[in-house]
Amino acid sequence: MADKLVTIAQFANYIEAELAKQLLGDYGIEAVVTGQNVANIYSGLPALADLRLQTLESQAQRAKEILESDKKAVDAAPDDVQEQ
Repeated sequence: MADKLVTIAQFANYIEAELAKQLLGDYGIEAVVTGQNVANIYSGLPALADLRLQTLESQAQRAKEILESDKKAVDAAPDDVQEQ
């Protein structure tokens, strides 16, 4: 049975979605961002920008752990580092 794609995160900002995708790629996890065409057309309306980060179901748990770990690292960084 083939592995299916599952949504592991949602974003209102295309850049944040792509950065998360790249982070997962750095760990060898392939991911795709869906909904970017809607976000590009309606960039001024975040309610319409339903960007979803998806990966294979078999890699979803690890991908979520990586994203959560990265978020904690960013939140823990001193303000002057975050602003650069």
